[in-house]
Amino acid sequence: MKEVFMALIAGLIVGMLFKFLKLPLPAPPVFSAVVGVFGVYFGGVVLDWIMKFIHQ
Repeated sequence: MKEVFMALIAGLIVGMLFKFLKLPLPAPPVFSAVVGVFGVYFGGVVLDWIMKFIHQ
């Protein structure tokens, strides 16, 4: 949980810095792109779980 909190803080700082410098945000501007990133991560997690289940 500490990693998630630190990542959120780092993201907030970077977002504020980019906005202060009037630069485009280094993140996808649409929600579907963010959901896609979560999908890629959870796909890997699910595959690891399936592989562990099969090899038991």
